[in-house]
Amino acid sequence: MDIQNDEIKKCYSGTHHPIVKILFGLILISAVIWLCADVANKVKTGKYIGKPLESNNTLTVSDTGEIYAKPDLAITTFSVISDAKTVAKAMSDNTVKMNAIIDFLKKQDIKESDLKTTNFSIYPKYDWIKATEFYPSGKQVLSGYEVQQSLEVKIRNMEKIGDIIQGATDAGSNQVGNLQFTIDKEDDLKAQARKEAIKKAKDKAKELASQLGVSLVRISSFSENSSGARPYHDSYMAKEAYGVGGEAVPSANVLTGENKISVSVSITYDIN
Repeated sequence: MDIQNDEIKKCYSGTHHPIVKILFGLILISAVIWLCADVANKVKTGKYIGKPLESNNTLTVSDTGEIYAKPDLAITTFSVISDAKTVAKAMSDNTVKMNAIIDFLKKQDIKESDLKTTNFSIYPKYDWIKATEFYPSGKQVLSGYEVQQSLEVKIRNMEKIGDIIQGATDAGSNQVGNLQFTIDKEDDLKAQARKEAIKKAKDKAKELASQLGVSLVRISSFSENSSGARPYHDSYMAKEAYGVGGEAVPSANVLTGENKISVSVSITYDIN
C-alpha cells in the first residue's frame, strides 16, 4: 500500500515540474493567439460581404502622335490577260508578254527580289447559243481559254514610276492596278510618333492633376495603338484593255503626296 502511494505522489509531483509548466503555458498562449487571429479574419471578411471591392485611385490620359513623310516605295501590279482558242496558244502569248515585261523591269534596275508573281490562272470561256429548234433552252459552247498572270513590282526610284508603268504596258501588260505609295522602313517614324504621343499624354496628366488637386504617384499601366503609313491607292488601265490599240501615249504623271504615321497611347497613373 505504501509503495502504491509513493508512485501516485511521484506522478502528481511531476505535473508541477517547472519544464512541464512552461510547456503547458506555451501551448495555452499559442491556442489563444490562433483563436484571436481566426476571429479577426472572420470579422475582416465579414466587412466586405455584400459590398463592392475598393479600387485604387487612378487617372488615365490618352493622346496621339502623328508624323507625315513622303513615301519612298511604290508597289503596283502588272497583269497580262490573254485569250485564244486553245490553252497552248493563250499560254504562249501570255508567257511571251510577261517575259518581255520582266526583262524591261530588270533594265530599270529593279531587283529580282522586288518582283513576285501573285496570280496565274487559266479559265475556259463559253459562248451562249440562243434557243433553236434543236436546243430549245439554248446551249453553252466552249469558245476558248483565258490565261491571266499578275506580277507585283516594288519600285524604289520614285521619279521613274510613270516611265516604268508606261514601259510595262508597252511591253505587253494590259492591266495595271493596286498602285500603293508607302514607306519601306517606318519603325523610326513610329518611334518619333510614339515619343510625341507620350509627351502629350504626360503633359495632359500633369495639367489634369494640377486642376484636380491630386498628385501623380506612378504609372500603373500603358497601352499603345499604332497605324502604319496609310498608302495611296490608284489603278491604271492600259489602252489595250479598252481595245484602243498600242499607240504611243505620254507617261503618266504620278504624284506621291505624303503618308501619315500615327501612334496613340493610353497611360494610367496611380494618384493620391
